[in-house]
Amino acid sequence: MSSNSRPLKDLTIDNITENVHAINSKCSDPRMRFLLEKLVTHIHDYARETRLTTGEWETAIKFLTEVGQTCTDVRQEFILLSDVLGLSLLVDSIDHPKPPASTEGTVLGPFHTHEAEHAPNGALISHDPDGEPMLVVCSVKDTNGMPIPGVKIDVWEADSKGFYDVQHADREGPDGRAVVESDEQGNFFFSATVPVAYPIPSDGPVGRLLGVLDRHPYRPSHFHFMFDKPGYDKLTTALYLRGDPYERSDVVFGVKESLVVDLGLVSEVTGLAEKHGVSPSTRLMRYDFVLVGDDEVNELRHEKAKEAMEKQGIEGMHIVNGILVPK
Repeated sequence: MSSNSRPLKDLTIDNITENVHAINSKCSDPRMRFLLEKLVTHIHDYARETRLTTGEWETAIKFLTEVGQTCTDVRQEFILLSDVLGLSLLVDSIDHPKPPASTEGTVLGPFHTHEAEHAPNGALISHDPDGEPMLVVCSVKDTNGMPIPGVKIDVWEADSKGFYDVQHADREGPDGRAVVESDEQGNFFFSATVPVAYPIPSDGPVGRLLGVLDRHPYRPSHFHFMFDKPGYDKLTTALYLRGDPYERSDVVFGVKESLVVDLGLVSEVTGLAEKHGVSPSTRLMRYDFVLVGDDEVNELRHEKAKEAMEKQGIEGMHIVNGILVPK
């Protein structure tokens, strides 16, 4: 410690926070310094406000340790924890602001993987023999209504029993997931199965936490989509089936009214069964997705950051790429 540093001694409930700030102030990265300053402030205030006991602190440390130990290459318990606390949706909403008429984002969830195979339009992506067949026919456009070709679209869903492929110990490869691409008219389509409601994993620390909180572990029926193309803000979203019993009590707070859809039948659209080679009785999911350009999102981030600064009375900050950075 340099001679001009404040001595870290005689620390009390009242002065510990300012001393931690003082020692952390040597960080050369202004954004990192700001993030840690706010984290320390809020977590210290939490301990003071709740009069946190040593036993409760030890329980929390043990819980977080178990969350980390539960994570694997195909199961992300920390994302699940973030989801059930509402943090995942909050961060997505802050970092990906949406203008009117664009498609809203929602939670990624803990079961997305990077092993999905690329599939042509019209492919069957789910081979669950017990699943109810469903044809997915969608489009992707910009905020001016123009189709966007060549968008990479990651899609994934659980099977008819409510399990993702990675939850089956005997799985031979990815199933119920694929990467498709929008065609020249901005359309994409594939065959899958009707999604079902399911409980998030309850055999880990997050599941036990829900039990302590007397919360149910269920997610409503949904289908995941993730859109990616240079020049557009990446969109992670999902479509939810209207009328699901958990539509208004999703354990991870993912449902938004604009993402709730009604399933139809292929027979309701003339010529669709013949075009896609499916039975007229096949269920039909349709949706028109709207992506937002990077420039428009950057402007929105700047506006929202400025509003947040004014609302919270924050001073001495620059707005850089939509985030707050100390001057």
